[in-house]
Amino acid sequence: MKIALIGYGKMGKTIEKIAESRGHEVVARVDPHNGEDFNAPGLSKADVAIEFSMPDAAYNNYIECFKYNLPVVSGTTGWLDKLSDIQDKCKNEGQTFFYASNFSVGVNIFFELNRHLAKLMDTQDSYNVEMTEVHHTQKLDAPSGTAISLAQDIIENISRKEKWDLDKECDKKSIMIKAEREGDVPGIHTVKYESDVDEIVIHHSAKTRQGFALGAVLAAEFASKNSGFLTMKDMLKL
Repeated sequence: MKIALIGYGKMGKTIEKIAESRGHEVVARVDPHNGEDFNAPGLSKADVAIEFSMPDAAYNNYIECFKYNLPVVSGTTGWLDKLSDIQDKCKNEGQTFFYASNFSVGVNIFFELNRHLAKLMDTQDSYNVEMTEVHHTQKLDAPSGTAISLAQDIIENISRKEKWDLDKECDKKSIMIKAEREGDVPGIHTVKYESDVDEIVIHHSAKTRQGFALGAVLAAEFASKNSGFLTMKDMLKL
């Protein structure tokens, strides 16, 4: 498989190593700091693009890839206000787009645990729920896309919760998300239910970026053989 990397920072370089170890070839590295743009000759040879860039650049990157009818795998967060437009392009223009707020297999199992626990807690009014996410200082958006996904799943399964709020005390209908930025932390997410008598906590901590990068390469392999708007649920059959 021939891969175009859109964004060639720490994650892009980690993805490259894992892709090559699995027998794939990186044919383009589109990044303003790398000297390649969307006119790079390798793009026309690529089977799939893996995009890890910046929130304000992500959507335009997708559109540029679609001009090549190139399937896109993206882990960039902070652009989801335009998600419906990307879904429309998959439906109406035959494009392929694989999106995950987190490509780690472990995190996606964590998502399933979170949904199941939320269903159990729907009738337990004595418990309030809040979340904490910790990431490296170079992560610009807050809360993380993973934290938003966790919060949305809780809201869908607990009738007394309607929204989330960032870093502030909130009313009973809202979930408070605390976002912390420290050092080079790959990602920590904690969901806590607390009552007057006890607390229930589920927690995921990434040790390295390897899990995210491997998941992105697996997603690229999947997207190269499937079409439409794809997610980790499709790939992992969750």
